[in-house]
Amino acid sequence: MLEITRLTVEHLAQGCVTDCPAPRIGFAVQSDRNDAELTDAILQVGDWNVHLPRDGQTGTAYKGPALLPFTTYGVRLTVTDNTGAAAEAETTFETGRMETPWRGQWISDPAFTFTEAKVSPVPMVFRKTIETAKTIARARLYATAMGIYEVELNGQKLGRQYFAPGFTSYKSYLQYQTYDVTALLTGHDTLTATVAGGWAVGSFVFTRKNRVTADRQALLAELRIEYTDGSVEVIGTDSSWEVTENGPVRMADLYDGETYDATHKTDGWHAAAPEILKITPAITAEYGAPVTAHEVFKPVAVTTAPDGETIYDFGQNFAGVIRITLQGSAGQVITVRHAEILNPDGTLNTTFLRSAKATAAYTCRDGKQTYSPRFTYMGFRYAGIKGVKPEDVEVEAVALYSDVEHAGAFHCSNELLNQLQSNITWSAKSNFVDIPTDCPQRDERMGWTGDINVFAPTALYNFELSRFLEKWLRDVKAEQRPGGGIPNTVPVQGYGFPATMPEMAVDWWGDACVNVPWALYEATGSIDILRTMYPTMQKYVKACRFWAGFGIGKHRYIWHTPSVLHFGDWVAPDVPKMSQWQARSKYTATASLFYTSSRLAAIARILGKDQDAALYTDLSRKVADAYCSVFTDGSGRVEDEFQTAYVLPLYLNIFPENVRAKAAENLVQLVEKNDYKIGTGFPGTPYILFALADSGHADTAFKMLLNTQCPGWLYEVRVGATTVWERWDGLDENGECPISNDGTDQMISYNHYASGAVGAFLYRRVLGVEPLEAGYKRFRFAPLIGGGLTEADGTVDTPYGKVHAAWQLADGVITARVTVPMGTVCSVLLPGAGEFTLGSGTHEVRGSL
Repeated sequence: MLEITRLTVEHLAQGCVTDCPAPRIGFAVQSDRNDAELTDAILQVGDWNVHLPRDGQTGTAYKGPALLPFTTYGVRLTVTDNTGAAAEAETTFETGRMETPWRGQWISDPAFTFTEAKVSPVPMVFRKTIETAKTIARARLYATAMGIYEVELNGQKLGRQYFAPGFTSYKSYLQYQTYDVTALLTGHDTLTATVAGGWAVGSFVFTRKNRVTADRQALLAELRIEYTDGSVEVIGTDSSWEVTENGPVRMADLYDGETYDATHKTDGWHAAAPEILKITPAITAEYGAPVTAHEVFKPVAVTTAPDGETIYDFGQNFAGVIRITLQGSAGQVITVRHAEILNPDGTLNTTFLRSAKATAAYTCRDGKQTYSPRFTYMGFRYAGIKGVKPEDVEVEAVALYSDVEHAGAFHCSNELLNQLQSNITWSAKSNFVDIPTDCPQRDERMGWTGDINVFAPTALYNFELSRFLEKWLRDVKAEQRPGGGIPNTVPVQGYGFPATMPEMAVDWWGDACVNVPWALYEATGSIDILRTMYPTMQKYVKACRFWAGFGIGKHRYIWHTPSVLHFGDWVAPDVPKMSQWQARSKYTATASLFYTSSRLAAIARILGKDQDAALYTDLSRKVADAYCSVFTDGSGRVEDEFQTAYVLPLYLNIFPENVRAKAAENLVQLVEKNDYKIGTGFPGTPYILFALADSGHADTAFKMLLNTQCPGWLYEVRVGATTVWERWDGLDENGECPISNDGTDQMISYNHYASGAVGAFLYRRVLGVEPLEAGYKRFRFAPLIGGGLTEADGTVDTPYGKVHAAWQLADGVITARVTVPMGTVCSVLLPGAGEFTLGSGTHEVRGSL
């Protein structure tokens, strides 16, 4: 049987509203017959149809007549395989405004002034009464804000999303949301919108800067009603709307939390007024992955702290909000605090939140009620509650993260590794909150480029991230400095360094403009992202080359600017201070220049830019030669020996072939001397196991992976971590944090995915699945068996369908199974069985050790 298992528009299976004039349509098919091949695929959108090319599954752009705004289009796909079997599937998408001028105006409260530093403004509430007398055929509300907003129609919240309109580079882009209210309008209706400060107006970054984008909140909305008689009415925001700051949400701040008074009567209504923004972004239908509610946690333990605070343990560190249900009394105040860990005396450890209060305060009304914050989120495992007895309240916690689809799974015979996989996944969820953040709990939660730069390949095994990453990369492109440098955080939104330095480039952080698009291309096969980001990549590599060009001779290819302008071997556990991590920057930066230039050469070849490819290939060769000539003895020994200094040239193929083996042996000696503990910082951690295993030292790689001593991935697991830590030594054996004055202001997050980049090794080597051609059009199944593991099982969701791979080892015999999606080819490499190729279908093969 032939079946279409996925049909998407702009990566969405349903609910797509787009302003894109050429939306991309992708699909996957499957058959219950081995070696099935697709022979024809006909795509129809409205009156336009096309026979798709053989690579059309990864995304075909609509090329029919110009799409009209405010219109629903049907999509039909018909496919045929090499036996003549056929299948059909249908979906729809909707166009948004398509650059139709807004009739609504930006409005705000003309009487509201906000001058206090380091806090967020009190939320504004807007309302409008709407009268309709005719029969409605279709009604849509289009809305956006300066700040974060929620809309209610007759007291009912519209949409599932938190933190609309989302976090973008506001000076360049702003999303609007579309709400179908056709069935909700009654003839006499009230629209209410609450707008909190959010990222645009509220306090943000660890300096708590506010009013970055606007001096006060503002709302822009239109209700577009189509009647059955063919007439259209548009009701937009204007001075006929009312506004007040006297609503029930008395405080809302991304770091400090939310204060809500259920007894408060919203009053003080007065006329809103048109607002002139100080920015003019392109306002576009939502193109990212909105933040929504996901898993709900019940407490696994309830204790009482010495001060009487009731402590709820949800058993999992995550990003989200509390939800309480109780029979309350008017005026009763309930206070909820949040923390990732407990102090030894059982109280919440809030020290590492720095200035973030992470507190929800709720004033009850009489009767049964439920409260959960809507304009903030916290990173926590533990919640402390005062103001209500445990027996009088039901407490839950709700995970919040972007609406990204799970795309992979990994499981093996080692339960500690399975917990590590869970920790990696949860750290990703916790930090995919509209943008890729660094941590979800303290006064930061910023779009640090270095973290996602190293984590993207792992992330794309676990999640389908096309909309999420494409949105963020649009901001990376917009925020690039005139001289080519990429800010350390995107969107910048109040954080200066190095955004204030036009030429500044920072290795391994700015590299995200090259490496994240490449990771997305490898996972999805979409060449669009390479084409879109190529000019950004070129400008960035040019800036890197500029900073490396001040030396003489081969030193012209050594990137050795002052270490304070770099992060270097960030949080490497073998040296204790930030200055020591930064001091290694000449190694990390030079390796970065090789990595980005060689990768850009490959991208140029894909895009048919052969002259560019030759230029970047030449640059990368000169950088590799300089690294080996300046930093090594020419025989594979690095001048300043530390793990990352070997890992990067080994993994990136900087070392000449004739010295690779010796360099790998030197790395092994360092690892053995360190009792098989990890010694790398951000740049080296994703690659150290590959550098070892792929150089013939798989046994050493497994010993490091499976080491349960600190520092190490499984040390964190052994002492109870449910997410990945920012620092390897976040907690000692006694559950206390040993971090002292190392120059980072006691920087420690227990939910930080960067070192979780090891997850790519679990998929690519332990499970053995990796792409040989973008989008897994061709992929390899070659499990690396070792470390005492007896089995591994996992899935990878590709644009063509799901790869399911598994292997078992018993009595020296390897039994392996792999499901190859239609449209792909699998190269199998199994010990004792050699290498061979498999077509679509499910296959079982055997090998031996």
